[in-house]
Amino acid sequence: MTIDELIARLEDYRDEIGGEAEVRLMTQQNWPFENSVYGLVSGAEINDYDEDDEDGEDNDDAAEDAVLFIVEGQQLGYGTKRAWDVARNN
Repeated sequence: MTIDELIARLEDYRDEIGGEAEVRLMTQQNWPFENSVYGLVSGAEINDYDEDDEDGEDNDDAAEDAVLFIVEGQQLGYGTKRAWDVARNN
C-alpha cells in the first residue's frame, strides 16, 4: 500500500465513521491482537537517527529510505481473524 492509497482509504473511513474515530493496528492473522498506534516513522528518519542520541546501542538501519512505518503501540486486546477477510475485500 502506498501513502496515497492509505490517505484515500482513511478519507473514505473519515466520511463514514468520523474523523475522531480511534486508529488501531490489527496484527498476527492466525492469533490476532488489537494494538494502539505508537506513531509513524520513515526509513529515512530511521537511517538518519544518531544512535548516540539514546542509549548508544547499535540499531539496524531500514532497508529503504522511502518507506513509511506504522509503529505498533500497546496491545489492547484480542482481535478477530475476520479483519483479514474484510480488508481483502475492500
